Amino acid sequence: MSARILIVEDEPGIAEVLAITVSRSNHTPLLATDAAAAERLLANQTVDLALVDWMLPGMSGLELIRRLRRDDATSALPVIMLTARTQESDIISGLDAGADDYINKPFSPRELMSRINALLRRSGGGDKGVLQVANLTLDFDALRAYVDGEPLSLGQRDFQLLSFLAANPERVYSRGQLLDHIWGRATDIEERTVDVHILRLRKALKPAGADDLIQTVRGAGYRLGLS
Repeated sequence: MSARILIVEDEPGIAEVLAITVSRSNHTPLLATDAAAAERLLANQTVDLALVDWMLPGMSGLELIRRLRRDDATSALPVIMLTARTQESDIISGLDAGADDYINKPFSPRELMSRINALLRRSGGGDKGVLQVANLTLDFDALRAYVDGEPLSLGQRDFQLLSFLAANPERVYSRGQLLDHIWGRATDIEERTVDVHILRLRKALKPAGADDLIQTVRGAGYRLGLS
């Protein structure tokens, strides 16, 4: 799979390393040194995935991602956040802003490409159509979820997690199994990341009164329950 990857990074050395890394995997790098340049590029070119640095001049990478998620044209764009911030609160902030994944600086080029390719596979593949489970509707073509016809506000990773659980209702999955299925076996993301996304799913489902769909099975993991 060859993809067009937007790199939003203001440090020339890091931007060059990122461009070389994606080029060696037969992807096409597109460079932007700040959020404004990224938005101009996105308005004129098709992009398959974006790598966004947290610390950018002017508008932060965090705010850029929020803007991408509010724009219908880029709301489903796969985004990986690059950051030197490693605190759990920072990771949660990045995910809450709409990042699908994050990778810490300094990064391993092999790990970065594993994350990129895994996210590209998930965003471009999978069964298409609509899945209906109880009062939950998942539209795979639009990457949107609804409860009783009302849309949910979900990032792409949250949609993937919800759709995986919904495709296998009542089945319990451990955190490790969910990491394998949603993030890929090559990842070294900690299992607490699953907990963060489960909390985000419940938060998104709560206004529709459906947060109890995502159930915790003590000592085992999570499931989508129908009762």
